[in-house]
Amino acid sequence: MAGGIKRLAKETAVYGLSSIVGRILNWLLVPMYVRVLANTEQFGIVTNLYAWTALLLVILTYGMETGFFRFINAEEKEPMKVYSTSLISVGATSLLFIGAGALLLYPIAGALGYARTPEYVMLLMVIVAIDAFSCIPFAYLRHTCRPLKFAFVKLLNIFLTIGLNIFLLIVCPWLYARFPETVSWFYVPGYGVGYIFISNLIASAVTLLVLFRELTGFRYKFDFTLWKRIIGYSLPILVLGIAGVLNQSVDKILFPFLFSDRAYADSQLGIYGACFKIAVIMVMFTQAFRYAYEPFIFARNKNDDCKQAYAEAMKYFVIFALFIFLGVMFYLDIIKYFVSPAYYPGLKVVPIVMLGSLFSGIYFNLSLWYKLTDETRWGAYFSLLGCVLTVGIIVGFAPVYSYMACAWASFVCNLAMMLLSYFVGQKKYPIRYDLKTIFVYAAVTAVLYAAAFVPVIPNEWLRMGYRSVLLLLFVLFVIKRDLPLREIPVLNRLIKN
Repeated sequence: MAGGIKRLAKETAVYGLSSIVGRILNWLLVPMYVRVLANTEQFGIVTNLYAWTALLLVILTYGMETGFFRFINAEEKEPMKVYSTSLISVGATSLLFIGAGALLLYPIAGALGYARTPEYVMLLMVIVAIDAFSCIPFAYLRHTCRPLKFAFVKLLNIFLTIGLNIFLLIVCPWLYARFPETVSWFYVPGYGVGYIFISNLIASAVTLLVLFRELTGFRYKFDFTLWKRIIGYSLPILVLGIAGVLNQSVDKILFPFLFSDRAYADSQLGIYGACFKIAVIMVMFTQAFRYAYEPFIFARNKNDDCKQAYAEAMKYFVIFALFIFLGVMFYLDIIKYFVSPAYYPGLKVVPIVMLGSLFSGIYFNLSLWYKLTDETRWGAYFSLLGCVLTVGIIVGFAPVYSYMACAWASFVCNLAMMLLSYFVGQKKYPIRYDLKTIFVYAAVTAVLYAAAFVPVIPNEWLRMGYRSVLLLLFVLFVIKRDLPLREIPVLNRLIKN
């Protein structure tokens, strides 16, 4: 048992680290995009089409990844039958998607507002199809306990994407200006946005090639009866997935349709999308917290008082997330250089989106109750309600308040889902969360936030120094109240020595 737990912890660390590193590296592409693309309108196109990509990827996988895990463990005698059936299913639908997309490309591109650049739409259709199909081999790697290859292939995709972006968006323009004969045979000046998608397509194709061994060496067999069972299990997950991704991306999908001037809409969406990326810091760091801290909390309480472990994990999650919020807001004057000055008007969305992400993180922690009680339908109810709220606020207010309506839609949606999950959960699977401590930290955060921004300090160095002191006060408060240094193993040994 101990060995199994240790192996699980190691594999979780590898999967988690590759996911976090991948997100950080992708995130670091944004400063390059906002500087090499011609204007905010072009980054708005990138923001819009990648939002569509997120939605289409969920649709094209239609819950089969989860269904694969469910049935490959149940079919102990013929596990490869589950794998090959899943591969054939997702592969067939992906090919149909590409075929239909090619036949209907111009009507689809026109409907989406890309009549002049239909190749963008076609490129992303192929990318989504490849990535959807690749989900099953990645799931197989996890099933066969090969986290190192999983992480290697995932990171290879990221590094290829970054390398190709740098080559096509920075190196090629430089070579074209000085030594045009070296790149003029393939490089087209001014095709910036298109090269972002081409980089992604090449990286996705190479990823699939690297997974070749997971796609060969066995007999492909499609079991229709088994497929119906997998689909029956997976389709409800598809509904949840669509609702979940819409809650995160519907603002970027709908926004261009709400304005008669498409160029203006893309420009505003570009500003919002770039500043939204700053707020993604909250998502990345809270995800890192879950990978790093929760295993220790749950392991310590795995046998006797699980609910106490869940409550403790929630408390420290909130403390950590509030620290990240203050850190980003206090140093926003420096972090804003992540984007170029053309995007600075959108910085006002950062605190709103970050708080929305905080509520989303709390909701994720609260969702434990309906997973443990096998009442996952509640997750669907909450997600669908959140989606309706998000769409209603965006459609109703974005034409007047532009991207600020999108930011507030995220805030309201995640807050509503968090509150509903808490109150329903307390009836279905009551957990005594330390609400007193959580509210104390929320109040301290609000006071420090006001203290940081109410005084007008023109000198940037003094302003940063003053806010650094306030952030240190938050840390000292945490150490004094809930995280004594002697309870941290490494520091405890240092103190004793």
